Order: sequence, then structure tokens, then C-alpha cells
Amino acid sequence: MFLVISVFQKFEGEYAVNTEEIMELSLKLAGLKEVPEDSTVYVSGSNVRKVLFAIDAGVPELLLAKQLGYDTVIAHHPQGGTAVTNFHQVFKRHIQQMVKAGIPREEAEKAVEKKLLTLDVQAHTRNYTHAVDVARLLKMPYMNIHTPLDEVGRRIMSNKIHNEIRENCTVQDVVSALKELTEFRNAVTEIKIRVGKPEKPAGKIVVSHGAGTNGGYEIAKTYFKNGIGTVIYIHINPIDLEKLKAEGKGNLIITGHIVSDSVGINPLIHELEKRNVSVTRIGIIPS
Repeated sequence: MFLVISVFQKFEGEYAVNTEEIMELSLKLAGLKEVPEDSTVYVSGSNVRKVLFAIDAGVPELLLAKQLGYDTVIAHHPQGGTAVTNFHQVFKRHIQQMVKAGIPREEAEKAVEKKLLTLDVQAHTRNYTHAVDVARLLKMPYMNIHTPLDEVGRRIMSNKIHNEIRENCTVQDVVSALKELTEFRNAVTEIKIRVGKPEKPAGKIVVSHGAGTNGGYEIAKTYFKNGIGTVIYIHINPIDLEKLKAEGKGNLIITGHIVSDSVGINPLIHELEKRNVSVTRIGIIPS
């Protein structure tokens, strides 16, 4: 990880930004001081005026950007380098989220342990140089911003819930509050109550997001065991879901992967547009 300190500079009456300054802006929006392990600048670029921004941006998007004259390609999900090989490190952010929710640290660390190892092992299967090498050959500035923007999205969803619904709300009230966000109104997918029923009390609510990927069975189970009534994930695999359903404890709301990522990405796009940077979205639900 590294600390980024810089300022935006004016250029011919407009803001001239570079890739490192875009990363810095994402950190500022998320309230983070350091670039997380799953985010990086692969190929630096300066005087950025035209950006192609995609949730997933690999070789095809790099070629498209080169052909259409874009200055930089920004991906949300990690595409290579240490952002891929060290991705598992950001999964530890679940620990601090759980501790903040009142779960004993030792128990939180235990809940994270199994999936953390799985993610570490899976990193060794990834081709972490392919897309980055193509970007270098094309001389196309290239970066990805993952956890900072997921943290922005987590805060937006959490604030929406805790600022706008009453203390004794139902699970459906939580869903309805989230549906007021523009991205969820524009999405094709629907927010789903995967464990629990709409009329059940929501109890204490946690938006579990911004830690690389969902916490699966172990983390949701630990939240429920420690008095959290409703856990919100943006996605979950079917095996973990079946385990939670079989136990029947607590409420699990799934908001949807792409739309939830978009909630965190759009504020950065708006900030870039304020600086006269033109941004084209691929796969990002507009706000």
C-alpha cells in the first residue's frame, strides 16, 4: 500500500488530472488514507480528459479505448498485478466491520479465516500480467479502483437505511428505503430477501460490503449469532445461501452485484465530470 498526496492542477482554464489524482480522489470520497491492496494504477497517464470506465475492463475494453481515442481506462474489479495477487488482504476489512458492529475481535477473525485462505489460494490461479501487458503495449493508461468505491457504496446504502427508516422497521422497510436510490430504480435486477420474510422485524442492520467480496456463510452466521437482525450482502453463492436458509436465523437481503457496485462508482464519475473529464460507462447503472 502507498500514501498518495497531490493536488489537481488547472490547465488552460480546466482541470488537468492524471491517473494518480483520480485514485486520490477515490480515497477522499471513501475516507481512506491509503490505496487498498485490490486497487492500483497499472499504466500511469496524465492530462486525462476522456475516460472509459467499466466494472470489468480487460483486453477488449483496452482495444476499444485505443480505437476510440480515450485517454484512460478505469476498471472497477482488479485486472492484474498486485491488485489480483494481494486481493485477499482486503477481505480482512470484514473484521473491522464486525468489531464495529459489536462482535468480539477473536470471533470476527475466526469467521474470516476460512474464506481468507480460499481467496489467497485462488490468487495463484490468476493470470495477473495479461491485460496489464496489453495496456503497456498499447500505451493506454490503465487502472482499477475497487475497495474505495465499494466503501463509498457501503456508506451510501448504510446512511440511506439508518437516516430514513424508523427504529422498529421491518425487513421490507429496509428494502423499500434502498429502492429509493436511483441506481436501484434503474436496475434490471431486484433487491431480494433471501433469508427471512418481509414482515419480520429488521432489528439491528449491517451493510456488509467494501471488503473485497461477500462474507459468505461464516460471516453472516456470526453476525446473526451476535444479535444482528439483518445482514445486507450485494451477492452470495448458492451453497452459502442454502446453509443460512437451513439454519433460519436472521434476515439476509441481497441487493445485486452490478447495481450495488454502481452506487459507489457513480459519485467518482460525477466528481470527474465536475472537472470537465468526459466519462463513458460500460456496465455501470446510471444514477
